[in-house]
Amino acid sequence: MFRRANLHQLQDYFLPLSSRKERGVYFCRIAQNSTQITAFIKKYYDTARRQGVVIDGKIPNPTPQNLEYFDEMMGSDFRLDQQFLSAKLQTWLPRMSDIQREMVVTAIFATLQDMQKSGKTENMLRNAYMKYMCWLYYKFERIVNQLGSETPPKILYDGTISNYELQLLIVLSRAGADIVLLERAGDTAYLQLDASSAYTQLYQEPQMTAFPQDFDLKWIQSELAKEMNRQRLYGTLPGVQNCTNAWLQKPDVHEILIPAGNRGTENTFFYNSFIIEYGVADKLSYANDLFAFYKDLKNQQRHLCVVNKEIPAPTTDEIAAIKRGNYDNVDQMLLDLSQNIQYSANIELQRLMVKSFVDVMLEEGDKLGGNVLKLTNKAVYLLCWFKRYQKELFQNWKMPEISVFILFGNCASENEKLFLQMLSKLPIDVLILLPNCNADTVIQAQNLLEIRQEFSIPMETFPIEPTQLRVSTAAYQAERDLDTIMYQDTGLYRNQQYAKAETVTLQTMYEEIEILWDQELKYRPNFATTNDVVTMPVLLAKICGVKEGQIANYWQGIKKLVTPDTLVVTQVPWISPLDANPMKPYATQFLQNKKLLKQKIKEHKAYPYSILRPEMQDYLLEKLQILLDEKIIHGTYENGTEYTIIATILHLPKDVLRMIQKFDFTKKNPKLIIVNTTEKIISLEDSILVAFLNLIGFDILFFVPTGYQCVEKYFQTKFVHEYQIGEYLYDVSIPNLQGTQEKGLNSIKKLFGRSGQLWR
Repeated sequence: MFRRANLHQLQDYFLPLSSRKERGVYFCRIAQNSTQITAFIKKYYDTARRQGVVIDGKIPNPTPQNLEYFDEMMGSDFRLDQQFLSAKLQTWLPRMSDIQREMVVTAIFATLQDMQKSGKTENMLRNAYMKYMCWLYYKFERIVNQLGSETPPKILYDGTISNYELQLLIVLSRAGADIVLLERAGDTAYLQLDASSAYTQLYQEPQMTAFPQDFDLKWIQSELAKEMNRQRLYGTLPGVQNCTNAWLQKPDVHEILIPAGNRGTENTFFYNSFIIEYGVADKLSYANDLFAFYKDLKNQQRHLCVVNKEIPAPTTDEIAAIKRGNYDNVDQMLLDLSQNIQYSANIELQRLMVKSFVDVMLEEGDKLGGNVLKLTNKAVYLLCWFKRYQKELFQNWKMPEISVFILFGNCASENEKLFLQMLSKLPIDVLILLPNCNADTVIQAQNLLEIRQEFSIPMETFPIEPTQLRVSTAAYQAERDLDTIMYQDTGLYRNQQYAKAETVTLQTMYEEIEILWDQELKYRPNFATTNDVVTMPVLLAKICGVKEGQIANYWQGIKKLVTPDTLVVTQVPWISPLDANPMKPYATQFLQNKKLLKQKIKEHKAYPYSILRPEMQDYLLEKLQILLDEKIIHGTYENGTEYTIIATILHLPKDVLRMIQKFDFTKKNPKLIIVNTTEKIISLEDSILVAFLNLIGFDILFFVPTGYQCVEKYFQTKFVHEYQIGEYLYDVSIPNLQGTQEKGLNSIKKLFGRSGQLWR
C-alpha cells in the first residue's frame, strides 16, 4: 500500500513520486480559499478531468441494474479474505495489472478490516464490498490501471463526503491515487467522520477566506474555457511579462530614471511603472524640475512621448486605416482586429502588444456585457492611438529597454483610460501628471500607483523646451496663494475666474423680473460654483399684452430695462434665412455621429471665433453640442435642421459676439429684448439664436403686446415661460428704446428705490 505523505505546498501534487520529499501520495482537504488555492484548483481540476476523476457533489449510488449485473457476473458470495477479493477483482476489472490489483485488494482488505474492528457486521461489510466494486467499475475504471504509476492519477471530490465515499477514497489513496477534497461548505461535516484527521490532511496557509458563493466546478470550467480561449486569441504567447511598480524603491516619479537593467534580474520580466501624481511638491521649482526630468530621460536616450491635456481623438484617416469587418461575437472581433498590430522588427514585442490589447479588451468586454458594437468602437480607438505613437515609443526597440509615455493632463475619457492601461502592460513607463490636486480623472487600476502632493499650480503644458519654462518668484506665488484664499468659497470672485458654466432658467413672478434684471448673477437665487463650474440663474420670458392698456407707461417700462449690456431687437425676423452666411456651405462637414468635430471647426479657414478667448471658444462649442443633443429646436436630426443650427451659431451677429467676449459668469450677464408688435413670426434662425443665448447665459425677454403666438413655432417644447399682464393692443408704433435714463442714473434703482438696494 502507498503511504499518505504530508503536503508542504500545493504544487507538490504535480510532482512525480520520485521527486517528492516523502515517497507517497497526497490526500488533502481544502476548506478555505485564497488566490493561490484558486489557481491550484483550476490546474488540479484540469489535470483530473484529463488524467483522473472529478466528482461533483456525490458518487452516484449503484442502481438496481448495476447491482443486478454485478450479481450476474460475480455472484452474491462474500469473504473477508485477500485471495477471495483478488479473484473477484481479476474477473471484475481485468485491465488491471497483477501489481495494481494487489495494491487495490490490499487497500480494500485493510479498509474492510478497519470497519470490522469498529463493530460493523458481516452484512455491512458485504454491502460495502459490493458498493466499492460497483463504484470502481462504473466511476473509477478509467484510472485503476494507472494506480501505482510514477505519476499518480488525480481525484477531485467537490461536496460533503459520506462515510462510504470516504472509505472508498481511502482505498484509492492507499492504492496510489492523489486526492483533493474540496470542502466549500467548511470542514465540520468531515470531522464528524474522521475527528482526528487520521486519513486526510487539512491544507492551511495564511490569510485564507471563505469560498465565494459562485465558486463551484461550473465556475472553474468557465474560467478554464476563458483561459483556453484567450490562448487562441493571443496566438503565440510572449516569453516575458510585465512587473509593474513592484521594483520601485519608493513612491517617487524620479524612480523612472533608474535604468531598466538596474530594476530587476529576472529575464522573464520587464520592469515598468504606472504612476499618477496629483499636485506638486514645490510650487516654485516644479516647472524647472520637470524640464530637468525631461532632459535626464533624453540623455538616457529613452524613447519618450509627451501628450498635453488629453490624447487627441483619432482622425477620420486614422480610423479608416484600421482593417475591420462585421462581427458576431467579441472573440471573432478581437481575433480579427488584433491583426492590425504589426511589428515585424521585433516579433516578441508584437506578441506583447497583441496580448496587452486582448487583455484590456476582454476585461472591458465583461463590463459591457459583451456588447460587440461598443467594444469594437473602443478597440478601434485603441488601435488608432497605438499606431499613432508606436514609432515614437518603439523605434529600434530591444529588451530590456523601457520607453516613457507622459500624459500631462487629465485622463477624462474611458477610451483614454483603456489606452493607458494597455500601455502599462508593455515595456513602457506610463506617467500621468496632474499639477492640480483637485483634478478629476476616470482612471483607476490595480497596478496604478497614486502619488498625492500638497500643492496645486495652474499649468497646462509639459516643458520640453527652455522657452516654455515659466519660473515663479516667491512673491508671485504668495500673491497667487492669497488670491486662492480670497476667491475660493468666499463669495468673492476675480475677473474671468471661471471658464465653464451652465444655466438654470428662473421661474419668477412677473414683478420680480424688474428686480432681478440688472443684478449680478451671484446675487440671484440658485447661483452656485461647484467643481469650477458656475450655475447661472437666467431669465427667459414672453410678456403678452399691455398693462391697463397704458401704452406710454408700457414703453417707458421697457426703456428702463435697457442697460449698457442689453441688445434690443424691434424688427422680426431678426435673422432672415436669406441673409448671407459664409458658414452654411461647410456645416455638413462639422458633424459626425451627432458629435461636433470641434477641432476641425477651429482649424477651418472660415472659422470666425479664433479672435475670442480660447476658453470662450470651447464654451460656445460645448453649448452648441448641448443645443443639438437636447433637440430644443424642432426638426433636429430629422430633416437637416441640425446643419442650420450649426451654420447659425457659427455666424453670430457682431454685437452679440462682443457681448459674449466680455461676459463674466459671476457678474452681470448680457441681455436680449425682442419687441414684436406685428403678426410676423420669428424665424428658425431667430429661434436657434434665442435658444443658444439662453444656454450660454443671456437674460431674454419677448415683449408681445398683441399676445400672438409669434415665438413658439420652432421650439420642440414649451421653451419660453409666458406672462399675461394686460389687454392686447395692435398696430402700435415702437419708439426709440435705446439710451441712458435720467442722466445716467440706473433706471431699475430709480424705479424701485430702496428695495432695489436690498438686492445688493
